[in-house]
Amino acid sequence: MRWKWIFIAPLAILAMLLFTVIGGEIVSKLWNWLLPPLFGWRLITFWQALGLLALCRILFGGFGFHGSGRSHGRWRMKERCGQLTPDERDRFRQRMGERFGYSPSTGESKQQ
Repeated sequence: MRWKWIFIAPLAILAMLLFTVIGGEIVSKLWNWLLPPLFGWRLITFWQALGLLALCRILFGGFGFHGSGRSHGRWRMKERCGQLTPDERDRFRQRMGERFGYSPSTGESKQQ
């Protein structure tokens, strides 16, 4: 098992470096191909493209610590609601409608 890690760890590091280089190069090429002719913005270097890629990852992708929180929450709710009886489901819908002003039977918001 230990020998397996000796071969996998360098390959994983190499793959991450290769992925970073390819990603930076793609961002650089796309930026320099599209944005200067369209909007008159200036060309960027490879290092600026890597910084832009990192910034987009931080702003739009997060750091990866939370995983897929939204889908996990939906899965938990689906699991909980799947265990409800039909009467319990109707009571739940009615309570949610009262709380949030929504009528599940008609699909329209209640005017207050």
